[in-house]
Amino acid sequence: MSFTSQNKPVFALCDANSFYASCEKVFRPDLRTTPVVVLSNNDGCVIAQSKEAKAMLDLYMCKPWFEVEKEAKKLGVVEFSSNYELYANMSNRFMATLRQFAPRQEVYSIDESFLDLTGIKRDLVAYGQDIKNTVFQWTGLPICVGIGHTKTLAKLANHCAKKQPAMNGVCDFTSMNQSELDNLMEKLPVSKVWGIGSKLEAKLNQVGVHNVLRLKRADTKRIRDQFGVLLERTIKELNGESWLALDETLPEAKQVMSSRSFGSRVNTLADLEQAISYHAANAGERLRKHGLYANMVYVFIQNSPFDKAEYYGASRVVALPSPTDCTLQITRVALWLLKQIYKEGIYYQKAGVMLMELVPASGQQTDLFSGEATATKKSNLMATLDSINSKYSKGTIKLASEGVEKVWAMRRSYKSPNYTGDWKDLPSVH
Repeated sequence: MSFTSQNKPVFALCDANSFYASCEKVFRPDLRTTPVVVLSNNDGCVIAQSKEAKAMLDLYMCKPWFEVEKEAKKLGVVEFSSNYELYANMSNRFMATLRQFAPRQEVYSIDESFLDLTGIKRDLVAYGQDIKNTVFQWTGLPICVGIGHTKTLAKLANHCAKKQPAMNGVCDFTSMNQSELDNLMEKLPVSKVWGIGSKLEAKLNQVGVHNVLRLKRADTKRIRDQFGVLLERTIKELNGESWLALDETLPEAKQVMSSRSFGSRVNTLADLEQAISYHAANAGERLRKHGLYANMVYVFIQNSPFDKAEYYGASRVVALPSPTDCTLQITRVALWLLKQIYKEGIYYQKAGVMLMELVPASGQQTDLFSGEATATKKSNLMATLDSINSKYSKGTIKLASEGVEKVWAMRRSYKSPNYTGDWKDLPSVH
């Protein structure tokens, strides 16, 4: 049994298991014990696997689906195209549920979140079980919880919670004595420590550091001289010295990009204009969501570097007269840039729009010649556009230049319904 101390910080890392695959299973109870894989854009590679699929296929991440599809289907594996709208919505529900359990939270990724449990006067293993069970009851997502006196230890504890069934999804390093913790760390390869990739692991192995315990006991001065200050801080974190604070604020975006590979090749300017219009509108919507304005617009188009034909990739950027978040203005500029770089006879595979040099509303330097009334009209128009698309569904109102029949649209042959984001896709009970 472990209770937190007012003086020593305690962090929990809550991580959803096989997040994309788990989201697909939430609304398909018939697949609860079925092996499931989720595919990347255009159904190219395997990017997520349920635990059943991992046990059967033993695939490395981003394995091309066509290489294993025949074998996987023989084993009863069910494939899904990436449903990013569903995953984003489920992530928001997951994070909102976790906020009930701690006064401070850091959203680390779409399926991971740190909680500050410092000062909580409860048995932390039982508290971790409460978190795990509540998340599953409220969202249907299975998660694991790792608890430690530093974020690095919490991350390592989460790995142990996933890999050791006896822990039942919760591992609390703060409840272990030093001998228990050292024995556990001795069995873990050094690559399981947060921030240590394959290249750094190989270098550490060369100096005799093969497991987590050896890294924990390494000489910090020697490590700093040879590997830098970041690894020195990691060692201090492994020894219970907190150097990584909880970050409750998301870093301000420096750029916003919208880009996708095409579902089928595009070789006409008209089709490319539709794609660029879509990406410009999508980037503009994200910009407004963050309350930012763009000073520059960047557009690129390319064919595949693996084509037999000569590779062609072109891009161009232009500075705007004044910062804007208006989809109309961004799209107009993006289409002008496209015409500068378009080349006939190329079968294009990918295109995108990036908005750069972003500033908040307070940081705008307005155009001397654009009236306040015009700016207000544009702002009201964009607010109305976003409101309608949010209330009904994305794309309810869009620019005509985006087209209707999108031959270039990303291929998602196995996409599940958007159960949580579209009225038409709400689950029905018979």
